[in-house]
Amino acid sequence: MKIRQHEKDSQEQPDPLIKRGAKAYQGALEAVLSIPIGMGLGYLVDRFFGTGPVFLFLGLAMGFASFVMRISSLRSLVDEAREDGSEPPSES
Repeated sequence: MKIRQHEKDSQEQPDPLIKRGAKAYQGALEAVLSIPIGMGLGYLVDRFFGTGPVFLFLGLAMGFASFVMRISSLRSLVDEAREDGSEPPSES
């Protein structure tokens, strides 16, 4: 009976390495999509106000800034993994 309970508990709690991997994929997707979303919003604002590509470039700059911020937060996630020792050794 205890064995089944242990198996059930282990299935409910995902591995911390899997959680980090999921966070990494989520962060990478957010980082990559931030630039086109910023550009798209800038383009829509330009069309609404009938201006040139002013807001398009502003959206591009904001999207790129968001990209850099997200990548830097992903860097801290990688550093945590190295400190925990849960990252496999790199092959050089």
